[in-house]
Amino acid sequence: MGNFDRLRDLYAERRSFFARTLVALAFCLLLMLLLLWRAFDLQILQHEQLSTRSNDNRMRLVTVPPVRGLIFDRNGVVLAQNSPAYVLELVPEQVEDIEAMLDALSAIVKIDPSDRERFYERRKRTPSYRGVPVRTRLSFEEVARFQVNRHDFPGVDVRAGLTREYPLGKSMSHLVGYVGGVTERDLQQFGEADYRGTTHIGKTGIERQYEELLHGSTGAKIVETNATGRPLRDLDHRPANPGSNLHLTVDARLQLVAKEALKGYEGAIVALDPRNGEVLALVSEPGFEPRHFVDGISHERYRTLNNDPRRPLYNRALAGTYPPGSTIKPVMAMIALEEQVVSPEQRIYCPGHFELPNVTRHYRCWKRRGHGWMDLERAVAESCDVYFYKIAHELGIDRIEKMLGWFSLGQETGIDLPGERAGIAPSRAWKRAVRGQAWYPGETLNIGIGQGVMTMTPLQVALMTARIGTRGGSATPHVLRAIEHVDEGRTIAQAQKPLPDIPIANPEHWSKVHDSMVATMHSPGGTALSVGQDAAYRIAGKTGTSQVAGLSQEDEVAPDTESLPKHLRDHALFMAFAPADDPRIAVAVIVEHGGSGGAVAAPIARQVLDAWLHEGPVEVIAQDTAS
Repeated sequence: MGNFDRLRDLYAERRSFFARTLVALAFCLLLMLLLLWRAFDLQILQHEQLSTRSNDNRMRLVTVPPVRGLIFDRNGVVLAQNSPAYVLELVPEQVEDIEAMLDALSAIVKIDPSDRERFYERRKRTPSYRGVPVRTRLSFEEVARFQVNRHDFPGVDVRAGLTREYPLGKSMSHLVGYVGGVTERDLQQFGEADYRGTTHIGKTGIERQYEELLHGSTGAKIVETNATGRPLRDLDHRPANPGSNLHLTVDARLQLVAKEALKGYEGAIVALDPRNGEVLALVSEPGFEPRHFVDGISHERYRTLNNDPRRPLYNRALAGTYPPGSTIKPVMAMIALEEQVVSPEQRIYCPGHFELPNVTRHYRCWKRRGHGWMDLERAVAESCDVYFYKIAHELGIDRIEKMLGWFSLGQETGIDLPGERAGIAPSRAWKRAVRGQAWYPGETLNIGIGQGVMTMTPLQVALMTARIGTRGGSATPHVLRAIEHVDEGRTIAQAQKPLPDIPIANPEHWSKVHDSMVATMHSPGGTALSVGQDAAYRIAGKTGTSQVAGLSQEDEVAPDTESLPKHLRDHALFMAFAPADDPRIAVAVIVEHGGSGGAVAAPIARQVLDAWLHEGPVEVIAQDTAS
């Protein structure tokens, strides 16, 4: 041991130890300086920026979408309502791999291929910073499973909200319309700021027409969250203003009666109150189920609807344009009386055909053997074509064109619904501009019986009927009756818009036309006698047949409708107002390829008239929610 001690260099060991200690102290001091600098940088230099980011992590600004307004009929029957629903949403810009996220979500929430299809369709139409619904109407169990695993799904959340429902389904589909997902185009039209947090917007019908009233205004709240993003409490809250409730002029019971009357046909019914222009019923058959569009319709279902030969998505009442056929004859009679080309008592002989001077072609009457001698009342009641060929020829297209405008033919009515078409009121100028051709006398004859290039919508026919029934009065057709401002607790009735009076020089001419339409319904030989003869009230009506395919005028016997393929059969039309001496309803009916107006369309209209005049407006009833 003594020898070992002599070999040790104690001084060197102390010096080495001291050096190592200094290095360690220097390293520790350096670390302390770095920590102090970092603390200074975070607490002093970056305080404002990091404080803001910290608050952002702790507090979230959440938009509060407004509750969409409800839609009622004139008696308080709910036509569109909101029901509670949980929606699973994904924000695309917050998710790196969307497909992998959807796969992971599928393990806890059922996501069908159709759900994925709708999600990707919605994603194309939605800004990347907005939530895109993956699944709607989640069950409580699915919501609970997601909340337990919420930390595994950044960018995904469950939102408690409301979904739109339509209790009367197909019966109101073309009138009320439906809501769908908000698109970039919608945001450009209505403003992005007003639709933050809103997932649905009106697409068709009343839902689209009055979107700004129904939507309300968006609110906001500041929510404190924990480290996992789970909400803890609301720090500030600016409530959303709910949308206004809309009360419509339509009567749900009458709407269901009209739809049932049209069941099995393709066609339309429009019923107006001729005194103020209120739409009492507006049916286009077949309809469609609006609830399928609310959460996004699948490609397959939409393709089925679009390819359906019955065209359920087509609103025939507003956009369907058809030759009015003989329903135009009361107007033609009025024009002839005003222009003094015929008197009420003047008789014209109908041999079954009419010939223009120096022309060998026969323009046939629907009654090929002829009606014999006809005055104005009998000509309208029995719908004699030859009588109206003759007065149309004497009037000429220029005088006809001028007075057709008085009855709003060839013009949009101005109804407060989207998608209305104007139809065609033909003239020399129209044909020259559209076809580059001159007007021929034979075309004027066709206009005299409502054929040829003249077209009208069922709504226009109903308004024409209302204007006849009120002796040139009535008002612009409208569907909105009153606006209920929920946040203000007040309801504002909508004022009607009277139409300019039709300037008829001799008021007695109205009486003559009315008498001829009453004779159609209640006199022997009237084309709708079988429909009107047992009515408890007097009806003023007119049947019509709209030719679909050109048929030979040289045949002595008219072809049998039943022998023709359906797509070549004539359209059946009917228009009426009642009671005849004090009209409270004007109705127009068209049945596509129905054949005879008197046999098919008139009985349908009679059901609508009876429902309104016998029972009056009462509350509904049954719901039509079949898919």
